[in-house]
Formats: sequence, structure tokens, C-alpha cells
Amino acid sequence: MRLSQAWIVARHDMRMFRQKRGILAGLIALPLGVGLGFPLLVAYVLIPSVGSGADAVLPGFIDAFSFWFVIGAASLPTSIASYSIVGEKISKSLEPLLSTPTTDGEILLGKSLAAFLPTILAVWGGSVLFQVLMDLVTRSALGYWYFPNWAMAVMLFVTMPLAALLAIEACVVISARVTDVRSAQQYAGVIFLPFIILYVAAEVKLTLDATNLLYISAALAVIVGVLYAVSTRSFRREEILTRWK
Repeated sequence: MRLSQAWIVARHDMRMFRQKRGILAGLIALPLGVGLGFPLLVAYVLIPSVGSGADAVLPGFIDAFSFWFVIGAASLPTSIASYSIVGEKISKSLEPLLSTPTTDGEILLGKSLAAFLPTILAVWGGSVLFQVLMDLVTRSALGYWYFPNWAMAVMLFVTMPLAALLAIEACVVISARVTDVRSAQQYAGVIFLPFIILYVAAEVKLTLDATNLLYISAALAVIVGVLYAVSTRSFRREEILTRWK
């Protein structure tokens, strides 16, 4: 596999995505909304409501709120990856790429990078804002700086990338079987529902510490590996070139 060819595909797709306002809006709005919204919620609603017991309650809520960046990493790539294959097919820009000597693996890697890199940079940027603001609003209530910590490190550098890869690989599998972007996005929307369930569990009982996040990440890694194997077999350039109408 030639990484240079995959990077050419990725750059082409990222240039194309910059012209899609809906994709750009999602990449900005969700990380910014989480990064600003939850610290404000903690400062003006949660801390005043719990009073002197904030130091016992806040860590669990902060960890749960942090998990929204994992949800973002699983949801943001779906629109990018879906359009990358199905949208290009509809716009007649995929066939010229498939007709080049670029291999299927290079094409899939390039398109995966085009969805992965903007997503992970966006959620990392939002998480930095979130950590700084959360530290500022909780310092007096907790008596210490909550971030950085090991749980957030695992979430940022292990769980989030795996969640993004899971969404991308699932979108490749789905896009090989549908012929319009909306259907691909609707099917792909199911991907982040398990992450919502984990968030609700974290609000109720589950502790999202570094150990549990590593368990979650290990499960994600297994699923990503399975989906990668399926996606490489389901992406058939000859079928796309000759049978998609």
C-alpha cells in the first residue's frame, strides 16, 4: 500500500468537505457546544444546587459530561464518511478515482483519513476548551484542579480515536449497500446509540475511570477490527463502476 496515494485521496476529500457547510457546522458546533455548555451547566446549575456536597458529586458528573466527546467522535464522521463514497458516486466524481491505478486499500485508507482527521482534531479542540473551563468553574468547589487526569488521557487518545474509527468503518460497510447519502447517514446514526447508553449509565452508576475506559476501548478495538475486515471485502470497485445507477 502506498501511503502517498492514500494521502492524495484524503487531501482531495478534505478539500471537497470544506465546501460543505453542513459538515463544517457539525465539526464546529458539537465540540464547541459541549466545551462551553457543560462547564456553564456545572457553574450555574449543578454547583449551586448541591451546595457544600459538590466535592463528592462533581467528579462523577464531570466524567459523564466528558464522555460526550466520545459520542461526538462516533457521530461526527458519519456525515463525512457517508458522503465520501455515496455522495461522490451521485455527483459522478467517484468513478474517475476508481478508474485510476490506486488500489482499493489506498482509496479506503485515504477516505478514512479524510473523515478521521477533521473529527479527531475537532473533538480534541473542544475537549481542551472543556477541561480549561471546567477547571476554572470547579476549582473552588473541589479544592483542586480536576484536569488533566488519567481518565481524560485514555478518553482522548484511546477511546475517542477508536470510536471515530468504528463510525468510519461502519459507514464504509453501509455505503457499499445504499445508493443515497441520506439513507447512509440514517443507518449510520444507529452507531452512536450504544455510546448514549454508556453516557446514561455513567450518569446513574457506571464510573468512567481509566480502567473502565480501557475496557470500553478494548471492546471498540475488537469491533473496529471486525468492521475493517468486512469493509475491505464489501468495497468492490468493479461493482460500483458497473452496477450503481
